[in-house]
Amino acid sequence: MSVSVINYHRVMGRWEPNARGRLTQAALELYVERGFEQTTVAEIAKLAGLTQRTFFRYFSDKREVLFWGSAQLQELLVRTVLNAEESAAPIIAVASAIEAGAELLQERRQGALLRHRVISANRELQERELIKLALLGEAITDALRQRGVPEIAARLSAETGITVFKIAFERWIVESKPREMKAIVDELLNELKVVTGEI
Repeated sequence: MSVSVINYHRVMGRWEPNARGRLTQAALELYVERGFEQTTVAEIAKLAGLTQRTFFRYFSDKREVLFWGSAQLQELLVRTVLNAEESAAPIIAVASAIEAGAELLQERRQGALLRHRVISANRELQERELIKLALLGEAITDALRQRGVPEIAARLSAETGITVFKIAFERWIVESKPREMKAIVDELLNELKVVTGEI
């Protein structure tokens, strides 16, 4: 895909809304086209029709373009765990959170595909992605603790959920006939029941 298809600077004024979204889209296009290392902040801002100053208002550096959505995902997962039925087992609360996360990513499929391509081509970014997943696991563990779940059960449930989420995402990205990510999550959760002898 050529970056020339994005001509934000020709059709949008500098103060148009959704500057973060425009910067993100421009960055992803350039990262895929030229490579993450070869792309500069100046090029991203120019393609988005914005200034470098505006870029740094939203992102601390060009890596953050790829990871800024992590906070929103984490907030969703934690909120879903905390709002689960009081009687729900820890793994059920986590499963609900993972399903909610899958639905969020489904809405952003095209961006997720481009992001995945960029991260897969860069070892440093892959390490950052692993750190992000670890932080999500810690956040879910903490949410389960707040529900009164004992430490070991909280950690096991959270880490299991993150593993399901990671595998589901990997399958969702590569399947030739894309399915809803939530359907893949549900399929893996059912498989988990078989593995643990619950069925």
